[in-house]
Amino acid sequence: MARRSLPVLKQLCARSASSDLFPNLLRLGLASGSARPVTYMPRPGDGAPRAVTLIPGDGIGPLVTGAVEQVMEAMHAPVYFERYDVHGDMKSVPPEVIESIRKNKVCLKGGLRTPVGGGVSSLNVQLRKELDLYASLVNCFNLPGLPTRHENVDIVVVRENTEGEYSGLEHEVVPGVVESLKVMTKFCSERIAKYAFEYAYLNNRKKVTAVHKANIMKLADGLFLESCREVASKYPSIKYNEIIVDNCCMQLVSKPEQFDVMVTPNLYGNLVANTAAGIAGGTGVMPGGNVGADHAVFEQGASAGNVGKEKIVEQKKANPVALLLSSAMMLRHLQFPSFADRLETAVKRVIREGRCRTKDLGGDSTTQEVVDAVIANLD
Repeated sequence: MARRSLPVLKQLCARSASSDLFPNLLRLGLASGSARPVTYMPRPGDGAPRAVTLIPGDGIGPLVTGAVEQVMEAMHAPVYFERYDVHGDMKSVPPEVIESIRKNKVCLKGGLRTPVGGGVSSLNVQLRKELDLYASLVNCFNLPGLPTRHENVDIVVVRENTEGEYSGLEHEVVPGVVESLKVMTKFCSERIAKYAFEYAYLNNRKKVTAVHKANIMKLADGLFLESCREVASKYPSIKYNEIIVDNCCMQLVSKPEQFDVMVTPNLYGNLVANTAAGIAGGTGVMPGGNVGADHAVFEQGASAGNVGKEKIVEQKKANPVALLLSSAMMLRHLQFPSFADRLETAVKRVIREGRCRTKDLGGDSTTQEVVDAVIANLD
């Protein structure tokens, strides 16, 4: 913008101080005459490369984590990976992997195959419980250039990650009769509600919706709702409402734009996040992560345990977008916001241009072709 136009802009700011124009101009650095805005200010030493534990996982995992490694290298991002081979058919997560995550505090992982039945525990669940990653966050939003049935979808699903039906307390009472216990505690319900409202407050979100089945599970889900209501009372600027999970699913597929931040118990969150992801463009493009007080694990947001079909692995046509966007979340978590912005902008450009898309997005590109396109679009 020419310098001679700045006085005009300043006059407009003076007349419109109460409008959105003034803060927008300040953000662009125009109101002060500066060509560049003030941005993230690191502490001395924050630019040192950070170690990140990497678990490629099963199925498409090595393909999509390899995509992230290539893009990080192309950006010269200040991270380096400590790789560990973990597979879903293992009895438990190896101790050295847990130790690495505890040391590095951050992990990037592909999906781990979870055997169906047979009493084999999910390593995904083990990892969350071992590190107390009590909050799962999945962001489901429309990507420009990717047509979907609904527009203006921007939903954040905050899911309790450590108890509920995932407590793993099952036993056979007598042959043919299995008892499975759903555990809900005030402590866990309260802290996930606090996380959801804190997220909404810090990210300028306007509404938090609690998802429940308290009309049937009056004590368990009733405790969850009671906790959400108590926390909501401390955030009067954020609208709070509640919805029964079956009605929630119907409302999601008919009018998803009504939802903003959703806070859920463990099982409902899995269902709601995958439904919202399908509405907004598919699980292949939705980022997510799991976070606790001390550690964070970033992975594909929805269907993280879905390791893809063998044919996709053989053809090397897995969609890396979800994990690339999750790695942008990871970079922000590590306080490298400019690298996160560059990565996210490049991915969105590739989606918007539409020339390079994997089969799930209506194209026929390979994983490597998408990676090359993202790297070519890095600023």
